[in-house]
Amino acid sequence: MQEVENKLKDWGFYGEQSDNLIADLIVNNYLNEERFASAYVSGKIRIKKWGKIKIKINLKQKRISEYSTKKAFKEIDDGEYLDNLNHLANKKFELVKGKNKWDKKAKLQRYLISKGYENQLIYDVLSDLFNEA
Repeated sequence: MQEVENKLKDWGFYGEQSDNLIADLIVNNYLNEERFASAYVSGKIRIKKWGKIKIKINLKQKRISEYSTKKAFKEIDDGEYLDNLNHLANKKFELVKGKNKWDKKAKLQRYLISKGYENQLIYDVLSDLFNEA
């Protein structure tokens, strides 16, 4: 929604004129915050393999309502979410170099946090990964 408002300002539409255009887009279902949030969450999880924390921050920056965000998060498949986390951890495990086990684990943890995954899930995955290695 905010991006549309910014674009309209760039094109020289202000005030009531801008509001009328946005209202028209909403009425005709060209602009739908819930649909956007759902597509955004789905794409970031499936394609970018982001975690919920990073996605939530980005949606907040785009000024998407808490209601739309929560509704989109309900559509997340927990199995796919955990598979993504495991895939990222295993892939990075092979690439990360460390002086010792703890250094390698810390680097992996920082990487997974930067992808937006929750600390408890990261802890569980890394515990399993380093017990196997």
